[in-house]
Amino acid sequence: MLFQLPSIIDSVLILLALMSIVVWGVVIHKWVSFYQLNKRNHLFLEEFNQAEDLQHVRANTKLTDGSLARICQAGLDEWKRLRLSVNAFNHDDRKELVTAVLKQQAHIEQSHTEKGLAILASIGSTAPFIGLFGTVWGIMHALKDISSKGSAGLDVVAGPIGEALIATGIGIATAVPAVLAYNYFLRQLKSSNAQIENFGIAFHYLIVKSGMGAKLP
Repeated sequence: MLFQLPSIIDSVLILLALMSIVVWGVVIHKWVSFYQLNKRNHLFLEEFNQAEDLQHVRANTKLTDGSLARICQAGLDEWKRLRLSVNAFNHDDRKELVTAVLKQQAHIEQSHTEKGLAILASIGSTAPFIGLFGTVWGIMHALKDISSKGSAGLDVVAGPIGEALIATGIGIATAVPAVLAYNYFLRQLKSSNAQIENFGIAFHYLIVKSGMGAKLP
């Protein structure tokens, strides 16, 4: 007996099931990632806000591994490199260069945090249409079978069309969690970006306060 390929509507249902698995996998991964990120950044900010100069900040960056700690470490490394550089940079040039490094690392952290959101957005927008395609295809074949049998009774029509409508229902059930999760994580991302921006301002202020000539261990 030859292997029988699944029908179009069965293929649609399988695809939607796989998309649903992907959605929940991304949701769990992103929730854990944001939870850990917020926890680490909160611990880092508690130490950072108590630091009086860049020497204390450098010691605190080794205690946590969050996005703010990595941004801070990148700024401190550039700050130290400029201090040891043989090039004659003035005070303003050094501040600008450190700020540029902070922005570059901030963009890296933001890009890393955004991973997975595009998947949720894509599935949330396409799953209902995939389900609708399965429904339309199923109804077309159901009507074709009804026409060939020459009977349009309710018992003949309801079964095939009802089965075809399942695809639309599953498509919507797949899309709703994806859209809700996307909106939730988008708010988390905006909050994280605002936190990074505020930290950049605080770090810049600490550089001015400490003085570009201060030494790092």
